[in-house]
Amino acid sequence: MTGAGIPGGAGGAEPEAGSADAGAENAGSENAGAADTASAGAPVRVLLADDEHLIRGALAALLSLEEDLLIVAEAATGPEALAMARAHRPDVAVLDLLMPGIDGVAVATSLRTELPSCRSMIVTSYGRPGHLKRALAAGVRGFLPKTVSARRLAEIIRTVHAGQRYVDPELAADAISAGDSPLTAREAQLLELAADGAPVAEIARRAGLSPGTVRNYLSAAAAKLSAENRHTAVRIARERGWL
Repeated sequence: MTGAGIPGGAGGAEPEAGSADAGAENAGSENAGAADTASAGAPVRVLLADDEHLIRGALAALLSLEEDLLIVAEAATGPEALAMARAHRPDVAVLDLLMPGIDGVAVATSLRTELPSCRSMIVTSYGRPGHLKRALAAGVRGFLPKTVSARRLAEIIRTVHAGQRYVDPELAADAISAGDSPLTAREAQLLELAADGAPVAEIARRAGLSPGTVRNYLSAAAAKLSAENRHTAVRIARERGWL
């Protein structure tokens, strides 16, 4: 990842997002206090995971200039991010949403169980409502676009490490207005399998279902999304972050 809003309650996530945003922009006492706490003791240990090497390297270099932040590991894939987290036990994991292997939300889900002291953040170029809801349901403490500056990212890392939550206000508003996915888990699964244009027989083979059952599920999904066919249904579901 409920109700019609963000998991945990729309009223809970949005104010947190706003307060963290306002505190950072206005040099508020909460973020300043978090920074003072971090700088006074051990630095915040950070894992960076992004499959775009140039972006990851630039972020690592810029964040390393912050005295209270320490980049302890980098990763280019979901499985590598998990391996690096297990080996280095970071305080905060900054995870790209879409990575090879498994995505950032799946990594955060595993870290929540295996390393509960590690707080996860998602950075993304694809801030769709369904992605935010899924991330918050997985216990992610930060969700923000890649357009933020390195300095702003450093502030949000401190906010998250201090036990607070930061959600980009625009992404939070979009998630609330979009509502929940009308698709069942099976319908979403079959739309995913149909995304590459595979014929019904191939989708049925992959899903372990009969072709007739697959057609019924895909037709139901298309009807729920007011799509004329399964290909349009895939596009609509992806645009809304439901796949």
